[in-house]
Amino acid sequence: MKFAICSEIFQGQAVEDAIRQAARLGFDAIEIAPFTIANSVNDLSPERRLSIRNEARNAGIEISGIHWVLVKPEGLYINCPDSSLRRKTASYFCDLVDFCADLGGRFMIVGSPKQRNVMEGVSFEQAWDWALETFAVAVKQAAQRQVTLCLEPLAPVETNFINTAEDALRFTRQLESPWFKIMLDVKAMCSESKTIPQIIRESWPDFAYFHANDRNLKGPGFGDVDFVPIADALKEVGYSGFVSVEVFKFEEGYEVIGEKSLAYLRKVFSP
Repeated sequence: MKFAICSEIFQGQAVEDAIRQAARLGFDAIEIAPFTIANSVNDLSPERRLSIRNEARNAGIEISGIHWVLVKPEGLYINCPDSSLRRKTASYFCDLVDFCADLGGRFMIVGSPKQRNVMEGVSFEQAWDWALETFAVAVKQAAQRQVTLCLEPLAPVETNFINTAEDALRFTRQLESPWFKIMLDVKAMCSESKTIPQIIRESWPDFAYFHANDRNLKGPGFGDVDFVPIADALKEVGYSGFVSVEVFKFEEGYEVIGEKSLAYLRKVFSP
């Protein structure tokens, strides 16, 4: 298992500094949120992308991929009635795929709850079909650049569109591409009626990435979620990819968040 940490934890730091700090804390990889670097990935030149990639290589750490991909630029939407805006979003998804690949990343996580809500007056079925059209364009680009697009099911408090791993699997399987998978997030799975180990077993081998956090929006080991059965289930199905620390409350600071989360993950995943 490889342990990663998300870049927004290093609040206010340049991405190069975040990479160095993640390596110093002992993580195998860093997962980058593009909005922490620029308003749009298209503002980042080939030279800047290469510089970020080289910084990770020099620090001895991988860039696992990118997430929080539609925070900026504002206004994009996956399944809205405006066809021109959906096309613009699909085009930006392709730009994000290229950005991820240019950094050496292999996974692009798509959560984006605010940019996928089923709008008032739109049926769920119509929103579903529009979303498929939007993703289909990016999945083709992902195959070209060998980046796996990972759709993230999220809790109903975050979005009203694709709230369970089962729904996410049904969605991604419609495009029949090995480059379109789902990812699993502990916080989100806490909202499902099934246990997390059951979700893991039922979703394998169609999930390609894993976020480690607690239902309290902090890191693994900071709350009451027991990761021992989660780790056991991941090992049982043969998952050997990234387990990435993603938190939403930063009051402890990145040092404590990183050190405590990593120590806990190493403990529960130890043989």
